[in-house]
Amino acid sequence: MKSFVTGSFVTLIVMGVGLFWWQGRAEVEEAAPPPDPMALTDEAPASDELPITDPGEMQGPAPPEASELTKEQRRFFRYDRNRDWRITRSEILSSRSDGFRKLDKDSNNLLTFEEWAVTTVEKFEGADSDGDRELSPGEFATTKPKPSKPRRCAC
Repeated sequence: MKSFVTGSFVTLIVMGVGLFWWQGRAEVEEAAPPPDPMALTDEAPASDELPITDPGEMQGPAPPEASELTKEQRRFFRYDRNRDWRITRSEILSSRSDGFRKLDKDSNNLLTFEEWAVTTVEKFEGADSDGDRELSPGEFATTKPKPSKPRRCAC
């Protein structure tokens, strides 16, 4: 009987440690640091290789023109926070963590059906202005997400 109780106690301790370890891995970074502009270039030019400010009669190829990013490249870089051309699991989850936290009312990192249902019902009841438990096209239009404010340059 003593060995059964001891074994049960040890099993509970191991499960508790495992649970804390597992929960620790589920944390998502708040915001990745901005990319280092020097890391994107191949190498820094040596001081004797810097261009002359007055080119005079120098000839050479035209400098490359800056090109706009395609829509797909902009979408890719929204998730690739560290600009290493790879999207990790934590990078893709970090964009969804704020929405998840809004739904997770008891802050236990578990989204139950009840938590989701309460938020959905509150949104529906807020849009149903006449209280007939049906949304007309005009009422449904009020559930449209608000456009994000345009970012201003802090230059």
